[in-house]
Amino acid sequence: MAEIDLSIVIVSYNTKKATLECIDSVVKSLKNSKLNYEIIVLDNASTDGSLNELMNYELRITNLKVVENKENLGFGRANNHGVKLAKGTYVLLLNSDTIVLDNAIETLFRKIESDSDVHFIGAKLLNSDKSPQPSCGPFYTLPVIFGALFLKGDYWGLTRTSPGGFEKVDWISGACIMTRKKDYETLGGFDEGIFMYMEEIDLLMRARKHKMNTYVLSDAIIIHHGSLSSGGRTYPILQVYKGFLFLYKKHGSTWQLFCLKSMLQLKALVSIFIGRITKNKYLLETYAKAYQMVQTS
Repeated sequence: MAEIDLSIVIVSYNTKKATLECIDSVVKSLKNSKLNYEIIVLDNASTDGSLNELMNYELRITNLKVVENKENLGFGRANNHGVKLAKGTYVLLLNSDTIVLDNAIETLFRKIESDSDVHFIGAKLLNSDKSPQPSCGPFYTLPVIFGALFLKGDYWGLTRTSPGGFEKVDWISGACIMTRKKDYETLGGFDEGIFMYMEEIDLLMRARKHKMNTYVLSDAIIIHHGSLSSGGRTYPILQVYKGFLFLYKKHGSTWQLFCLKSMLQLKALVSIFIGRITKNKYLLETYAKAYQMVQTS
């Protein structure tokens, strides 16, 4: 049996239509490729009929393996499980809400395979309307977090940007990460203490400490629809709050954690104030929960 070059790991949770479209795009992208690859889809106990549809796909696509998780393991834990099952020398962690364009996967593969300085690499991500999606950036230092919370940091390119070439960066979006399996395993994979959001930031912070480099390549293009399984607008915000707190408890000093909490609380209070003035129920409920999270953390 030929050695597998690349294992593509996809975690699915109540994204049936998107997951099937993602698989189709992977197969199409690699149709004329000489890469020997496998696709591993882990279903996190979806309730939308995903598993049955995936099982049907498994019958038609010989290099597709579907794994049924009896509970929602979260993003990091499920990906770790997928990498353990992977037989490839390289692994691509790909969100279920992505569409691979042209030969993006092979473009990433050839770059990381040929350049030993590249340990993690991501594609240029586009929104559903094909506009550039911020997908890489600097690590979340306190000034960067301040910019994200109060200065519309994404708009000014202070916090997240879209790549314009082959760039060395601090972090890349978890929607598309290619690496060598041995490097991922050296780091112990995603920290399973994070259920969703910020897993990639923590992983790539640890990679930097191991002198591993992260790059993004704009020649490889992938559409990332985003937030299809995150349950509305409130949940992502709370998870971002939780992610920041997790990162600083793990990687920051006592005073840095204090500063972070102060900023998060101020953001919540300002948003609650605006919510009261505008009678915006979403702002009131979301940031009341966010404030309480910081208070009890």
